[in-house]
Amino acid sequence: MKTALITGATSGIGRSTAFELAKHQINLILCGRRQERLDQLKSELETVVKVHTLCFDVREKENVFKNISELPKEFESIDILINNAGNAHGLDPVQTGDIEDWDAMLDINVKGLLYVSKAIIPKMIAKKSGHIINIGSIAGKEVYPNGNVYCASKHAVDAINKGMLIDLNVHGIRVGAIHPGLVETEFSNVRFKGDDTRADGVYKGFDPLRPEDIADIIAFVVTRPYHVNISDLVVLPTAQANSVIVNKN
Repeated sequence: MKTALITGATSGIGRSTAFELAKHQINLILCGRRQERLDQLKSELETVVKVHTLCFDVREKENVFKNISELPKEFESIDILINNAGNAHGLDPVQTGDIEDWDAMLDINVKGLLYVSKAIIPKMIAKKSGHIINIGSIAGKEVYPNGNVYCASKHAVDAINKGMLIDLNVHGIRVGAIHPGLVETEFSNVRFKGDDTRADGVYKGFDPLRPEDIADIIAFVVTRPYHVNISDLVVLPTAQANSVIVNKN
């Protein structure tokens, strides 16, 4: 059986991906910042596959490397890495943006992805196989008003994904990115700092993507024959044409 490590596994796309991969008999290493949610996930999934949880913040470099280096023997060999952890903080013009919001987005979306990848890639190189899925965003393909630093962070994910694909090609490692449009998760609640009314308004008047939609696509990508690598995929709800054009009723 294969083993997948999923960051940001306690909610949204990460959580749904855990359930979807379990259906394919893929053992799971679930990473997140909320231990109670990790415990709940483990209790729900360990009747199907082997599950190990790691509670750490991807921004904390030392904790990332410590946790991954101390994995139990049965979870040491990681076949699939889903770099899913990411956040948006604020939606402001660059001139009035909050520097703490900028730091959070760059630390989680870019540096956190790099830390986790750096900890796991040598294991994949050693066995000359592995699959890395980087969860980007349509914001990594274009820029929208007030998106400035968030868009920059997701453009970085797009560039890192392309760089990984080149650098790891010689080692036989598959690399790909999935870039969703509007997915109804806790994303907007985090971006608007708990303003539920504003967050809910993002998804009103049309049928957005659900976390299960992206999880289903991730499962499809990682279960292709090994000679097939889906390297770059943009996924939008039917009502969405780009970052700013959404057909709302």
